[in-house]
Amino acid sequence: MVSTVGLLSGVAIAGVEREIIFLTGVILIFVEAFSMAVGSFLSEHSASEYIAQNAMPFVNSIFSGIVMFFSYFISGFAPLFPYLFFSVNEALIISIVLSLAALFILGIVSANFSKTNLWRGGFKMFLIGGLAIVLGILIGGIVRR
Repeated sequence: MVSTVGLLSGVAIAGVEREIIFLTGVILIFVEAFSMAVGSFLSEHSASEYIAQNAMPFVNSIFSGIVMFFSYFISGFAPLFPYLFFSVNEALIISIVLSLAALFILGIVSANFSKTNLWRGGFKMFLIGGLAIVLGILIGGIVRR
């Protein structure tokens, strides 16, 4: 979600048409979901091989990859959906607000699982997402047509 909202913000600031922003977002979501799934699969499989010191069945690794794919795929659409219904300027603001709220909640959930400070976890994810948005906007502004 961080890379998606960062890219969409940058492309929107660059003055691209809404349809192009949406197309760019859809392509990014599919590519990133696949990339995250492959990374998860390889990481899980490598860890399993290391622990067992031999080749483990792929089932757990494949399952981890599938879960990662769908998790990223679903969450990636949160920053993209406003571009279906609103003008670019309105969608940009709504996309940023929705994404930052979702990242804050995700940070709280993650902190809850790891038994760490909930507010710190939420703020950390909020800050990371905010930095990606700022970077996207800065680059989009520089490259603007």
